[in-house]
Amino acid sequence: MKSENRSGHPRKDHSVQRTGKCIAMIDSHYMAWLLKQESEEDNESINRQALIPALSQALKTAGLAVDIQRVYWYTDSEEEQYLNDQIIRLVRSEQAEGSDALLQLMSGDLKRLAENKACDHLLIASDDERILGLVDDAQLRGIGVHLLADESARHMDQLASADPDWCRLLAHADRRIFLQSAGIRDLTHTVKAASAAPVAPAVALDPETMRIKLLEVVNGWWSDEPQDIQDDLRDELLNNQGIPQEVDRHLLLRVRKVLERPLSFPEKKMLREMVRNTVLGLSQDTAVIPPVAEQVMPA
Repeated sequence: MKSENRSGHPRKDHSVQRTGKCIAMIDSHYMAWLLKQESEEDNESINRQALIPALSQALKTAGLAVDIQRVYWYTDSEEEQYLNDQIIRLVRSEQAEGSDALLQLMSGDLKRLAENKACDHLLIASDDERILGLVDDAQLRGIGVHLLADESARHMDQLASADPDWCRLLAHADRRIFLQSAGIRDLTHTVKAASAAPVAPAVALDPETMRIKLLEVVNGWWSDEPQDIQDDLRDELLNNQGIPQEVDRHLLLRVRKVLERPLSFPEKKMLREMVRNTVLGLSQDTAVIPPVAEQVMPA
């Protein structure tokens, strides 16, 4: 989703530049997901040499002229990049299960940084709402806490209904931080052969064709899920308005590969409604196709 969909941000909001020392805490899975939403590249690795400059520029654009002292990089994959001022926090597979182990490690560091008042600002890249209490505690200790977000966070009123848990966490941030286009390009850059063919521009689809393609992806995903996972997800959605973040990420990436472009905000909303209807066995007629005028194609 590009600038024509963005709500206005008066310059006076960022007229006062805040300064101080900053520590960044980056969930590698979330960062990879974020870059795939905002970039035309489809790389598996992230160029972490560009990480601190990209984060610094994003903070500066948000009115935060801060010095990033250190980055904590949380991952469950072996790293081959060993860079200055970046600490790898490796989650071993035997420690715990997946995202829970990563969350525990990040939460422990966040708690200690706040208790020791180790910095003036924290920049966090995570969409796990379970850190909300720790974010609140850090803020009560006088630390500014800022969250790295995707373009959907520019439309908090819409996000509140589409993904209330994510919206609740973002609403608690002192400032929501967005990567700039140059930073995204640097983070996803890899050397490619000069003879590589140019990527053809995305072709706009009419609403009914889009509905059919999204349904094909959702139905394919649902049929691949084992029965016990289907039952657990059905129980979860009966008690929650949104869909689990890991499901959302997986389907957005799956659709992106089919369409060869990221979805617009109305398309994401329609996809999530289709997922709920499929899991709960409801009619897909309730998944409203956004008017053509609202479907702004990403550049």
